[in-house]
Amino acid sequence: MIQSLNSFNARKTLDVGGKTFTFFSLLEAQKNGLDGIDRLPFSLKILLENLLRHEDGRSVTADDIRAIADWLKERRSDREIAFRPARVLMQDFTGVPAVVDLAAMRDATNSLGGDPRRINPQVPVDLVIDHSVMVDYFGGPDAFKKNVEMEYARNGERYTFLRWGQEAFDNFRVVPPGTGICHQVNLEYLAKTVWTRNERENGATVTYAFPDTLVGTDSHTTMVNALAVLGWGVGGIEAEAVMLGQPISMLVPEVIGFRLAGKLREGITATDLVLFVVQMLRKKGVVGKFVEFFGPGLSNLSLEDQATIANMAPEYGATCGFFPIDSDTLAYLEATGREADQIALVKAYAEAQGMFHTDETPDPVFTSTLELDLGEVETSLAGPKRPQDRVPLVDAAPAFERALSEIRGLNASDAASNMD
Repeated sequence: MIQSLNSFNARKTLDVGGKTFTFFSLLEAQKNGLDGIDRLPFSLKILLENLLRHEDGRSVTADDIRAIADWLKERRSDREIAFRPARVLMQDFTGVPAVVDLAAMRDATNSLGGDPRRINPQVPVDLVIDHSVMVDYFGGPDAFKKNVEMEYARNGERYTFLRWGQEAFDNFRVVPPGTGICHQVNLEYLAKTVWTRNERENGATVTYAFPDTLVGTDSHTTMVNALAVLGWGVGGIEAEAVMLGQPISMLVPEVIGFRLAGKLREGITATDLVLFVVQMLRKKGVVGKFVEFFGPGLSNLSLEDQATIANMAPEYGATCGFFPIDSDTLAYLEATGREADQIALVKAYAEAQGMFHTDETPDPVFTSTLELDLGEVETSLAGPKRPQDRVPLVDAAPAFERALSEIRGLNASDAASNMD
């Protein structure tokens, strides 16, 4: 339940499409003591809104909120904050044990004379069945159908249990096998960019609007950062804690700005681009930090290209690879079948919060920055072992010979001869 002390008088209303939404305004918070927060990175603005909305005087205090604004002084902070994601994303390998734990809690509650129906996830949880999928048939028109049938035959007991869980627990949905991998399903169907929740207050229903945020049990949960959804991968225990309404304790992170300029040359792919990005960020060192992309080059990248970059956050070592809301965000939401009312809310909310990015948007303040001219990206290969070991395609032959000689401990010609 949303019960904020509202120390900075940030609670306001927003009218969109004939509906009224309550939200915690960053612009109002700035007027009421949080000076300069309009210069924060967009990703930190989401953390700030989260604290404003959940200020209870215990887990979140006014000093915690001020720490986000004070981040601007040193562009880093040693303050620990309590972050409450809006939802949880799970895949089946880690999700099944979580549902088992919930069922065990219901049994324990029942044995103690309590009502087991009170045990439910406190935030929305989506479990996508994808990690157990195997391919037995391929190359034929009925391959997909046969693989799905085999999948249900192999995992009937697990799927029956998950079906029970979906019916028994509130706030719990299961995406069946054959739909897609979890971070792709999240991007294309589940993510909303702006989340809403109905609360009963003084006998009336109040609809809150706030940024869509999450944690997921898949390391590539970060793919959804391309839709301006702040989230990252966590372990099963952390995910269960969030399911039960507990916050994630984290330091206010450093934010590395990655400025993109120019435009990709014809024939250059998102894979080539992401290999450049991974190499640059690995060299920089971004473990435990947020990376946020900005600059005029954003308008020359499709959202699918941005999703490719965000997806690789585990490879470049960052907690997330965040992209702000812009016109491409709205276009993608429309292209993937989101409702017009939802898209209108995303646009109106982002504009009201000063979080809608255009080419004229002033650059935020970052801990440090990197810059890449998209026109300099060239066709590349990854490896041979790690994605940050980028090899330009024109250097593939000598790079292969060097790698082979290192593996064999011989010179390249001798190694090649030994393979004949």
